[in-house]
Amino acid sequence: MVAAAEHSAREVTAVRRADGESRTLAASLPRLVLEARRIAANVIHGLHGRRRAGAGESFWQYRRFVSGEPAQRVDWRRSARDDHLYVREQEWEAAHTVWLWPDRSPSMAFASKEARDSKLERALIVTFALAELLVEGGERVGIPGLVSPTASRSIIDKMAQAMLHDDTARLSLPPSFVPSPLSEIVVLSDFWSPISDIQSMLAGLSASGAHGALIQIVDPAEETFPYSGRVEFVEPEDGNVIVAGRAESWANDYVARLALHREQIRAETANLGWLFSTHTTSRSAAELLLFLHSGMMVSKGIARGATVKAGRSA
Repeated sequence: MVAAAEHSAREVTAVRRADGESRTLAASLPRLVLEARRIAANVIHGLHGRRRAGAGESFWQYRRFVSGEPAQRVDWRRSARDDHLYVREQEWEAAHTVWLWPDRSPSMAFASKEARDSKLERALIVTFALAELLVEGGERVGIPGLVSPTASRSIIDKMAQAMLHDDTARLSLPPSFVPSPLSEIVVLSDFWSPISDIQSMLAGLSASGAHGALIQIVDPAEETFPYSGRVEFVEPEDGNVIVAGRAESWANDYVARLALHREQIRAETANLGWLFSTHTTSRSAAELLLFLHSGMMVSKGIARGATVKAGRSA
């Protein structure tokens, strides 16, 4: 209970700090460059996927039913015409939506002395800033299970308030949901989850045709394992303790396992045409924001399956 309370307090502090810093960060990017990217994106995307209908009640199109969707969404009259199930999609559902998922699980609270922010603070700062920039560009932005897609100018306030009043479990990966085919999804996490969980997440999110990016946010200490002597490592998710008598002897194995885990994630994302990159909290949040915003604005115009590597430069 004490550990849970401490994490909750750290999260509240991180949300409030990220709220202020993300506004400053979003405002600091060159407006002319952002406008140029927005115009270019409009040309690439075309009118389809950019239409808006205020109330969202106009019929847009039929699409194939995706396993996992509520059965009540099936249009049985249209489905009776052939051997497939169809969903009657409204115009607001067809519009381009960006889903953002900042990992707020206990492991994200870690910060070494070399870091500018904790992983949690960095994920929130970039999430808030990216949301504001996307809304300014006419996109609808949401957080799965927490904030419904919206183009509200007060998007940062909505996200921050939703997080501050959220009493559900802090999941590392986004909950299962079915995004529309035109959706873009950005997951910011340390991705220390088992590769099988990451594979399941990607399979579910991409089943409808949606695309996105996985950004692994790590602390500098998690990159280099700078420990020596007797060290106790506490697992933040369940509180388990592992004691290393000579921690320096673990370094090579740790670095090798980290590289393998990343290659497995990269292989999964490449197969689906998603992006994967890593970001270290010793670097600038602005670098990651610019990389994400730029990548999302041109992603529709590049061949799916191409691998984008930002490595430690993002």
